[in-house]
Amino acid sequence: ISARMTGKNLIAITPSAIRFDTLKYNDMVFVDIDGNIKKSRHKPSSEYELHLAIYDARPDIKAIVHTHSIYSCAFACARVPIPAAMEDIVQIIGGQVDVCAYALAGTRELAENARKALGDKNAVLLANHGLVACGRNLQEALTAANIVERTAMIAILSKQLAPEIQYLNDEDIKKLRRFYLENYSKIQMVKE
Repeated sequence: ISARMTGKNLIAITPSAIRFDTLKYNDMVFVDIDGNIKKSRHKPSSEYELHLAIYDARPDIKAIVHTHSIYSCAFACARVPIPAAMEDIVQIIGGQVDVCAYALAGTRELAENARKALGDKNAVLLANHGLVACGRNLQEALTAANIVERTAMIAILSKQLAPEIQYLNDEDIKKLRRFYLENYSKIQMVKE
């Protein structure tokens, strides 16, 4: 998990090899956009370059959640995008969740692959690895991760009911995304 520090050129990121349920504020690692550690008792997450590449490419993103949730990982392992099956994934993510090209975890190559595949959406699957969800604050990034996982589960289950699923079309995706960004998110989720 990481977040841009408001008014500073710093990113707070979880440390490597420390259980989340034991973390305290002073365990967080603070790095600048170039990856220079500014304050820490620990090493940053092994995926810190992934976080930095996304922040560098997308000034609108203020928080990132990286997870290895089961249903999202199933799609990442199959290297199949999570479809635009539900309205909420379209609104919060911006459409289907694409899969980036495979690269080893913790590498600059993975960071660049993820940055490219993310584009202007708020989530990307890392091939054979996991999910990266983004947002304009931590709440939105966590919500994005939860909605992607929920949609991945729904997509798998719905395929069992009917092999040919009707996904949302491009026109509806644009309308739903625009409504979320211009209306709903400003009221319900994002206090900028």
